[in-house]
Amino acid sequence: MKEARKKVLFVCTHNSARSQMAEGLLNSLYGDRYQACSAGTEPSVLNLYAIQVMAEIGIDISKNRSKSINEFMKEKFDYVITVCDHANETCPFFPGGMKRLHRGFEDPASFKGIEADTLSVFRRIRNEIKEWIKKQFGPDS
Repeated sequence: MKEARKKVLFVCTHNSARSQMAEGLLNSLYGDRYQACSAGTEPSVLNLYAIQVMAEIGIDISKNRSKSINEFMKEKFDYVITVCDHANETCPFFPGGMKRLHRGFEDPASFKGIEADTLSVFRRIRNEIKEWIKKQFGPDS
């Protein structure tokens, strides 16, 4: 009998970039073993640069939307993971979270510069998240 996929909730402040990229990456890399969702403590809108850099590696998050953690309060998760320091500090107790983890990543949306440099920052953060996910959830973890 096939084991049920573990549920993971990635949380950041706006649910616009980091948590969205983490959700897409985990579902793409290890969707056979994990089901990822994402939410924000202060949800806003999905960042267009996040959509673009994920599409560059073949992951479509364009139909995602920014969601509030309140939408998930009644659900059970094996992992609740904050991916920004602000969310780690402000995320309330999550009753459905079995294990809480934190790994803060720089906010690429806060970078101010020309588009080429902004994309470079988004790619770097995407790659950092991808490597962390591989270490945390990969077959050798």
